[in-house]
Amino acid sequence: MYTNNNECEDFTEKELIVVWEKLIQRYKDRPNLQSTLSRNPRLDEECELILDIENSVQQDLINSVKPELVSWLRRELKNSKIHLVTKINHTEKGKVIYTDSEKFDEMIRINPELKLLKERLHLDFE
Repeated sequence: MYTNNNECEDFTEKELIVVWEKLIQRYKDRPNLQSTLSRNPRLDEECELILDIENSVQQDLINSVKPELVSWLRRELKNSKIHLVTKINHTEKGKVIYTDSEKFDEMIRINPELKLLKERLHLDFE
């Protein structure tokens, strides 16, 4: 583990992104982790890297390698104050459309003239 407490070089968000891309490449043999790390972290004033994730499974995955990740980032960016924080973003998912009539209703919502077309051509889904 990298613990040189004396290093505190400043780095930009662009430099962070370059190093982060290198980090992702280190995990080619772990596609789930690589996918979880595919979002770029945000950098705050305190050298805290905030990584947005989707769920607790991703959080557990990151926590399992977090000391290794932070140590590597500290060494590459030459800054011992770097900390990695995960933030779960709950995104609301829309309703999944399955049936033909549900698909058609969604299409009508987007283009109401389709209803008129269906009536004029005497179309039916059954």
